[in-house]
Amino acid sequence: MTSRCKLGRGVAMLVALGFLMVAVFMFLIMSKRATPVVGLIAVPVAFGIAAGAGLGIGDMITDGIKSLAPTAALLFFAIIFFGIMIDVGLFDPLVKLILRLVRNDPMRLVVGTAVLAMVVSLDGDGSTTFIIVTSALLPLYMKLKVSPVVLTVVAGLANGAMNIVPWGGPTVRAASALGISPSDVFVPMIPSLVVGLVVVLLFAVQLGYSERRRIGSLELTDERLLVSAGSGLRRSGSGSGGSGDAPRTGGGSGDAGSDDGQGFVDGLDPQRPTLRPKLLWFNMLVTVALLVVLVMDVLPIPVLFMVAAAIALTVNFPRVKEQQEAITRHSSSIVSVVAMVFAAAVLTGVFQGTGMVEAMAQWLLEIIPAALGPHLAVITGILSLPFTFFMSNDAFYFGVMPVLAETASTYGIEPVEMARASITGQTFHMQSPLVPAILLLVTLAGVPLADHHKKVLWRAALVSLSMLVFGVVLGQIPW
Repeated sequence: MTSRCKLGRGVAMLVALGFLMVAVFMFLIMSKRATPVVGLIAVPVAFGIAAGAGLGIGDMITDGIKSLAPTAALLFFAIIFFGIMIDVGLFDPLVKLILRLVRNDPMRLVVGTAVLAMVVSLDGDGSTTFIIVTSALLPLYMKLKVSPVVLTVVAGLANGAMNIVPWGGPTVRAASALGISPSDVFVPMIPSLVVGLVVVLLFAVQLGYSERRRIGSLELTDERLLVSAGSGLRRSGSGSGGSGDAPRTGGGSGDAGSDDGQGFVDGLDPQRPTLRPKLLWFNMLVTVALLVVLVMDVLPIPVLFMVAAAIALTVNFPRVKEQQEAITRHSSSIVSVVAMVFAAAVLTGVFQGTGMVEAMAQWLLEIIPAALGPHLAVITGILSLPFTFFMSNDAFYFGVMPVLAETASTYGIEPVEMARASITGQTFHMQSPLVPAILLLVTLAGVPLADHHKKVLWRAALVSLSMLVFGVVLGQIPW
């Protein structure tokens, strides 16, 4: 293809363009000079043309869209399904339980967010985790005046660390690419995973303590914090007053900071007409069955959510008008997230189609000094942070990892050891704008991606590096 021809003619040019494209994109997003959708489309198109793609850029983008179309379908119907479950009251008991445990303490709320995200992340799907965590906890964040950025940071870190479970994706990809067993990769890394989760909890405590100091003490005058407008909070201690730096952008969840509670999480009013208390056990059974079949991996995940959404709509809202209204209630979330997924397909398509990914990987291998060869496993663990942030897991594990593993074998490093090192960067990877789940999280929470990145990236790097270091200490990853 065109990419290989270009790779032979000008690796240096492609490498320079690749890194410059990433830098420009991150600058525009972090400085808020462009929305993620605009940045994900305009920047790759401009650099793709500069790389000589010409009219072929259309095919590149189309290939990227085809690769992410199943993900877009997954998010589309996952939002509908879980949106319906929120509307009908499935998660109300969970929110009430969390409210009793949290009481008036932002610290407990933030730590509870981390624990809930870790537990729900056992299903291996980030989108499911973020929908459940956001729908259950975002109203509490708004009423307690805790910044929703804290929610996205803690949930993103917890889910990222848990992403190395064998059914989550990267571990299977690493094992498949290197022809080894996923269990041989994951099981020895369980202690490292535990360490990573402990670091996440420490960050949750730190963020919770910071919010507690900023806000002061709040007293609930009505335990039913679920009520959108009448649950009265009374400030009883010192604090900053107001919501401080809590973002109030609507995103896909409406104005998350407004008192009328409109948006993705407006379905927590205990008097709402969409409640279906008589169908609680049926909805719970459908949800549990969906998650079980999802973990068993017997059908493609988008298909599972399509079927589940159809069943949920039909049983809970038998009238056609009610079904249309149920879908419309969550349309803003659907449009925002799916738009960003297809925009991300532009960056992915140009990266792959122009050969920038191959060129950057080849350049990297060439600049690694021979003296560092025996430490290639650790180097791979470090490189997995930026590499999986700026390219898909498929591109990294099936494109870059085999080359790294082949090189490492000359130094006596086993493929399974390389695979273990490579999955430690997943906490950092999960914060990438190329990961649809994180786009879903910030959209539902109404948090600008730039604000999320400012607080999460260095923390995610520390979580990933702590897992890598502990793997080395235990001897699962050779030094």
